[in-house]
Amino acid sequence: MASSKPVEPQGSPGIPHWKLALAVGAPLLVGAGALYLWNRHKSTKRDKERRSPEGRDTTSPIHSGGSVGNAQDRPQEMSPIEKAQAAKNKGNKYFKATKYEQAIQCYTEAISLCPEDKRNDLSTFYQNRAAAYEQLQTWEEVVQDCTKAVGLNPGYVKALFRRAKAYEKLDNKIECLEDVTAVCILECFQNQQSMLLADKVLKLLGKEKAKDKYKNREPLMPSPQFIKSYFSSFSDDIISQPLHKGEKSDEDKDKEGEASVVKEKSGYLKAKKYMEEENYDKIISECTKEVDARGKYMAEALLLRATFYLLIGNASAAKPDLDQVISMEESNVKLRANALIKRGSMYMQQQQSLLSTQDFNMAADLNPQNPDVYHHRGQLKILLDQVDDAVDDFDKCIKLRPDSALAQAQKCFALYRKAYTGASSLEIQEAMQGFEDVIKNFPKCAEGYALYAQALTDQQQFGKADEMYDKCIVLEPDNATTYVHKGLLQLQWKQDLVKGLDLISKAIEIDNKCDFAYETMGTIEVQRGNLDKAIEMFNKAINLAKSEMEMAHLYSLCDAAYAQTEVARKYGLKPPTL
Repeated sequence: MASSKPVEPQGSPGIPHWKLALAVGAPLLVGAGALYLWNRHKSTKRDKERRSPEGRDTTSPIHSGGSVGNAQDRPQEMSPIEKAQAAKNKGNKYFKATKYEQAIQCYTEAISLCPEDKRNDLSTFYQNRAAAYEQLQTWEEVVQDCTKAVGLNPGYVKALFRRAKAYEKLDNKIECLEDVTAVCILECFQNQQSMLLADKVLKLLGKEKAKDKYKNREPLMPSPQFIKSYFSSFSDDIISQPLHKGEKSDEDKDKEGEASVVKEKSGYLKAKKYMEEENYDKIISECTKEVDARGKYMAEALLLRATFYLLIGNASAAKPDLDQVISMEESNVKLRANALIKRGSMYMQQQQSLLSTQDFNMAADLNPQNPDVYHHRGQLKILLDQVDDAVDDFDKCIKLRPDSALAQAQKCFALYRKAYTGASSLEIQEAMQGFEDVIKNFPKCAEGYALYAQALTDQQQFGKADEMYDKCIVLEPDNATTYVHKGLLQLQWKQDLVKGLDLISKAIEIDNKCDFAYETMGTIEVQRGNLDKAIEMFNKAINLAKSEMEMAHLYSLCDAAYAQTEVARKYGLKPPTL
């Protein structure tokens, strides 16, 4: 749908989110610092008494006066730092031999011998001892020693990363995130191990916070434009069709011809009337009246109520209604198929792809001539990266309903994504020509222009992509999402930050419930280094999230920005900005 965030091909360029990439982790290398070899001969206690460090026999005097040797032959007294280094080196040998308790004793000796003004050396000794504690999985000690190391050397990457891992083991996610964020900045986001840990912790934090917040959130009706775009993605949906003659009730109009008043007792028919008037807030309550009365339109009322529960993000309330419609074998198969589509989409939002696929397949078996089944299953297949299957489904939809502009546009996008990921220039050209055919044959389909614009942006045909977004705006001037995409295009194309932000601000002005606009604005503010503003924008998006999964993602972005503020405050570290 044009009102939602379109699926983007993997690797598409654009303004980067503060989002850490997942990568295959290399084996973890645990080191105790550089190993300095102190060459000494192993000897017995008697040999030590008989021989000097240089190995000379001292039983026979070198000089006739009986001297045991000159000054050059005597062992020189080591300085305190040399003694500390020697203890450290001995600890390194024990560490390499996996004798961690002995290594700890040596590092402790090094710490006690090291002069206080040798801060870098002392920091290394603490970090080495933390490495040994890490091998013994005594995490509190790891944190304590790494903290001392970082206190002596604030930019000590090894100590920060080791402390981050220890905090993870102790389930101190916030502290872990701050440390690993500092590491990422110090390493210029080049080390996959630190980025992998940051991504993991951000996701865990996001899920934890979203679980509590989403359960207790106040349901919020989305904008009329979003609702209309949602229903436009169904071509064979009984509940979204206008009232038929047999359904319409008597209407009274006063002498001045003012708005009609529905007298029919049916809650469902009242709800349908409110839909036509875009008075969406009253629909759930009217459907409830129909359901409670077990009225003539009970199945329709259950499905319409479930649909609006989904629109306000209340999936737990929607599911029982959808389940009941699906089980009503005597009801219209189109109603049951529509319920399966919506339940399948709900499962996909919850990342339950197996249940989602089962529902779409059941819908296809139940109502094989329903084009909506294949249209929405095709969207699911794109999300699952099963592009060939997606194209097959869109073809089935188009065969059943040749005038389905949405299916035509999304089929082109699926073909383009396949060509783009396969780096096939010929197939990319064919897909781009397919978009040209769609916008020629369906000039009033905003989705066609929007998806074509994304493909053009990938191909760095920025001027033409801008033209496509302008056509979208002419067709759907109230669609805030288009303004967001056009704003991002200005940043990528012309590096025009002012115009880009103006367009995103315009999106918020048009629809102050557009979570995508707030999310994008927050992302840009992170890139600009305006972290407090970014956190404000992410929090606004969180309050508008339509699913727990989406809310978790937004919390991850917000937590990432907050971690950067703390790293900047503690260490003066800031990532590069726009």
